[in-house]
Amino acid sequence: MKDLHEGRMYWQETLPHPRTYPPLRDSSEADAVIVGGGMSGTLAAYVLASAGLRTVLVERGRVAAGSTLANTGLLQYCNDIMLSELTGRMGERDAVRFYRACAEAVQDLGAIAAALPIDAEYRPASSLYCASTDQHVPKLKREYEALARFGFDVEYWEPEQIGARFPFRKPGAIVTHGDAEINPYRFVHALADEAADRFGLLIHEETDIAAHETEGDGTHVLRTAAGAELRAKHVVYAVGYEPEELRGRLIRSEMDRSSVIVTAPQRELSPWYGRYMIWETDRPYFYARLTDDGRVIAGGFDEPHGQPLAGRNARERISDKLEKRIRELFPSFDVQADYEWNATFAWSRDDLPFIGEDPKWPRVYYCLGYGGNGTVYSMIGAGLLRALMLGRPHPLAGIVGLDRPSLQPS
Repeated sequence: MKDLHEGRMYWQETLPHPRTYPPLRDSSEADAVIVGGGMSGTLAAYVLASAGLRTVLVERGRVAAGSTLANTGLLQYCNDIMLSELTGRMGERDAVRFYRACAEAVQDLGAIAAALPIDAEYRPASSLYCASTDQHVPKLKREYEALARFGFDVEYWEPEQIGARFPFRKPGAIVTHGDAEINPYRFVHALADEAADRFGLLIHEETDIAAHETEGDGTHVLRTAAGAELRAKHVVYAVGYEPEELRGRLIRSEMDRSSVIVTAPQRELSPWYGRYMIWETDRPYFYARLTDDGRVIAGGFDEPHGQPLAGRNARERISDKLEKRIRELFPSFDVQADYEWNATFAWSRDDLPFIGEDPKWPRVYYCLGYGGNGTVYSMIGAGLLRALMLGRPHPLAGIVGLDRPSLQPS
């Protein structure tokens, strides 16, 4: 398996003994097979199994051991591409529909988390989206006006309002309400366990799919490297950031490397107003949040080329930058990193996820939440795939599908 991250990870220490599942040894049949046991695959499996579909999830490693470990758990309806910019690309109706779907997905994630048997550390939150420079203020104000015009719960703060609440000032900021934060590792494991116990989801770890063929009647046949066979009506690839595995011909993505640190628990959190999540308009951007135990998670400074940095000295170069940025914002904080890692990060050429049926392969689907809002996209994807498999329309099918115009070869 290609390494998706390097460094000392934090989340697995919050659930030190997760349940494990056996490899697939015997041949089996299902309505739907999900390939991939990360956030996208497990959410899709949970939703499909809860809808009554006989569902099998296969993961060639361990559940939640790939990109989920590097996920920083920010759940926001605002995207890497602003609503005002997205409107210019796809028109007002579709852009607003997409943003509203993201806002609904944050709430849907909360509803699922509330029903799980363990605390996934889902917490409603607000976000402070800061202008990095004076030059970014006009576009930030345009974005605020667009969000407010379409009913999103937002405020605009001038530098004085920011400085009155935080130990730093910025040229301006949008405050978005209706966001949230989550522990992605606990959430994915709880999803898997609950779907298995309550809805009959079959999960097989250490199961590598070596071949995928389609018979004349449309039945998909997946064969594992160990020789077992899965026959299914529907197959979903939720393989994360590994583009060489994709079967479609229209997908195009770019791979970058993103870095994260997690500090020691802070003795005093009062300088951090309202536990707001923080991010900025610079690209690549810096972002930060707090954990349940008062640690700062900070990340960003994305670099081209997706291969993670294996050497500690190379990783420390970015960690030092992240520590310095936290200190600039919160001078009283202990910014020494207890955990640090970097990971592959993918984004699409039109800043949208890849969710839907392969245009050239009936009943083969992809749920790939590329971009900074991967968990939110995974929630959208789970509902969209359920609709497609049950023969129901979905309002985002034409926006995020693999046959959308922006993915066509130029």
